[in-house]
Amino acid sequence: MCSHCSCGQPTPTLSPVAAPSVRRTLELHHNLLHRNDTLAAANRERFAAAGLLVLNVLSAPGAGKTALLERLARQWSGGPVGVIVGDLATDNDARRLQAAGARAVQIQTGDLCHLEASLVGRAFDQLDTTGMTLLLIENVGNLVCPTAFDLGERLRLVLLSVTEGEDKPLKYPAMFHSADAVVIHKVDLAEAVGFDRRAALAALAAVAPQARIFEVSARTGEGVDALLHWFSHHRQPLPA
Repeated sequence: MCSHCSCGQPTPTLSPVAAPSVRRTLELHHNLLHRNDTLAAANRERFAAAGLLVLNVLSAPGAGKTALLERLARQWSGGPVGVIVGDLATDNDARRLQAAGARAVQIQTGDLCHLEASLVGRAFDQLDTTGMTLLLIENVGNLVCPTAFDLGERLRLVLLSVTEGEDKPLKYPAMFHSADAVVIHKVDLAEAVGFDRRAALAALAAVAPQARIFEVSARTGEGVDALLHWFSHHRQPLPA
């Protein structure tokens, strides 16, 4: 796990000896987020100047982010889709998305378990945004650490696969609470895996009442048009 946000690190012992190190850790974490937020604000200005609608796409590993983005890249009618992909290793997802017609840049994060605004800004420098209206940031598969890191996006899209269990939003409330929209994904498999739709919707209503809910299958295309219509509603005007 990454050393930047201390995820996966043991809980400090609350003792007179440990107390100073706890305070230093919190200070460093605050400074890291402050720097990230400053860079995220700069990213947001650049994205707006380019007339881009930017979404931060988040999920647990295996929820189907890349498959959904492939489908979106093929069906989006507003010009080429840009994708910035975050993975610990390999450029497999970027190559898949390029084959689907997207302009994709891969970020290999190594031991960093989330994307940060500085990484996204550097990747954005490599994108040709000519004619582009939609930029999707495929974050590292993780429902914990990415929650705290603003990347400059306008909207957050969180995926919940039917194969993960209906109570996933209750187990990771902060992530789902931060979402502008939630995609219940792989709905074509719902019956086969015994997915309890009512329980999932109740869990989302409890922790993410603000989020729009879309029920989607990237494999069959079910629900994709509704999701793209929502994107179009939030689309940025092109710069003069």
